[in-house]
Amino acid sequence: MPTYEYRCNDTGKRFEISYKTYADFDNAVPRSPYTGSTNVTRIIRRVAIARSNSVQLDRIESGDLNALAELENADPQTLGRVMRHFGGQLEDDLGSEFDEVVERLESGQTPEEIEKTMPIGGADGGDIEGGGTPLIANESSTSVPLLGSEF
Repeated sequence: MPTYEYRCNDTGKRFEISYKTYADFDNAVPRSPYTGSTNVTRIIRRVAIARSNSVQLDRIESGDLNALAELENADPQTLGRVMRHFGGQLEDDLGSEFDEVVERLESGQTPEEIEKTMPIGGADGGDIEGGGTPLIANESSTSVPLLGSEF
C-alpha cells in the first residue's frame, strides 16, 4: 500500500495519504485534511540505502567522515567487523583483549555490556601498553576515539 507525505500549503502542516494501489494514487487529487484545499505539495522523503560491509569499510578507508560517524550508531556486529578489519591491517599484535572484544561484539554484545566486565586499558586496569587507543571508549572517557584520530 503506497503512502505519500504531503504539506498543506495553506497551513504548512504535514499529512500522509495511503492509497490501496498505485493506480489509485495516479488518479487521486490529494486534499488537505486541515482545509480541504488541493493546494498541497508532495514531500519526497529521505531514502535509506542499505550498504554492504565492504562498501562501508571502503568509505572509512577513504577517509569519509560520514562513514565514521555512522559507526557511532552501528550495531555491535558491524562495529566488531570494522575493528577486526582494521586490527588485521596493523603490523602490531593487538593482544588477546582486543580479540576478545571483537569476538564479543560480533556475537552481539554491546560495548557497554563488554565494558562492565573488562577494564579499559591493560589487564591491570592501567594504561594500554605503548599508550595506544583504548579498546572501548565511553562517554566518561577522555581518551582518543575508538578507531584513533588518524582516521
